[in-house]
Amino acid sequence: MTWLELPPDSLFGVANLPYGVFEVGGPRIGPRVGVRVGDAVLDLGAVLDDPVFARPSLNAFMAQGRARWTEVRARITGLLTDERYRNDVEAALHPLPGVRLHLPFEVGDYVDFYASEHHATNVGRLFRPGGEPLTPNWKHLPIGYHGRSGTVVVSGTPVTRPRGQRRGEHAPTFGPSQRLDFEAEVGFVVGAGAPTGVPVKTGEFADHVFGVFLVNDWSARDIQAWETVPLGPFLAKSFATSISPWVVPLDALEQARVSPPPQDPEPLPYLADPGRTGFDLALAVRLNGQVVSRPPYATMYWTPAQMLAHMTVNGASARTGDFYASGTVSGPAREQRGCLLELSWGGAEPLVLPDGSARAFLEDGDEVTITATAPGAGGTRIGFGEVTGRILPADAEEA
Repeated sequence: MTWLELPPDSLFGVANLPYGVFEVGGPRIGPRVGVRVGDAVLDLGAVLDDPVFARPSLNAFMAQGRARWTEVRARITGLLTDERYRNDVEAALHPLPGVRLHLPFEVGDYVDFYASEHHATNVGRLFRPGGEPLTPNWKHLPIGYHGRSGTVVVSGTPVTRPRGQRRGEHAPTFGPSQRLDFEAEVGFVVGAGAPTGVPVKTGEFADHVFGVFLVNDWSARDIQAWETVPLGPFLAKSFATSISPWVVPLDALEQARVSPPPQDPEPLPYLADPGRTGFDLALAVRLNGQVVSRPPYATMYWTPAQMLAHMTVNGASARTGDFYASGTVSGPAREQRGCLLELSWGGAEPLVLPDGSARAFLEDGDEVTITATAPGAGGTRIGFGEVTGRILPADAEEA
């Protein structure tokens, strides 16, 4: 359906068109907005008459709202399927190896949820053996915490092993985390905001959320175990959160919509889900190039529409560039667990990699890559790119 010469199994055909921010070499024009097509980036500032695409983030475009997002997507599709535009479009295409990718949007607030029943159950069994795996409130509301937006980084940014307090035998100790972990997650960015005092209803999800991307919420489990009670995660999470450079628009995910698993007990009315607000995303996690997990997003208990409704029900505003993440995506099978805490069962059962090496938690030099695909229009599959990070040793300075 396009004049572009793309392989039939391309994850980045016209059914996808994810947005990102890129910069090319040569004469410096600065970061600007583009869409990925195959293994190239289309410079939207060069082919569309709107100055928002010449800016170094998606925020100005996202703030234009749902009608404009749909209009621009249709216009880009037309450029890539009508032979009359071929010369102009080809002049604005940049091969991926020749561009530098940036954070796709300016991050406002960041909230991380805990929406997988399988993940929450596993963690409960690890931390509360013999007790109820889920806390009494878990099936009544999407649990989350506020992260630190200033440490959100784009894929490819190295992650330095954090230092902090850890539980000791008689007193807390201080030093580099010995239980560093990844968390395979999915993120949702707010495009059209909602003012203070105006909660977003579950049925209004698509009017406010611009698109979907991948998240690695790096976690220092030993620091987390010591600091979490009574107020929840803090320094164990805030040292780095990696996101993918491509934001897949909601319009590309219509074929991926599914109903969530049955929710029992029935949620309160403000969390009532209008149906088919879950997403059938197939994630894969690679550790040093070797697949260690394939988490299925379709199994998530709480939907992104319910997360946004809960996040704003108290009157909190939602602003362009705010994003929230799903929390670790885990399925019912061991090979579907989305973090090493689960995969190694708290370190008691080290994960054996295909090359014969084993990991309880991440070691210096380890590289984690998360990818995902989803059903697209016309029987295609669409891709989300990847979010990758390599662990660097902790700073040698002692406290």
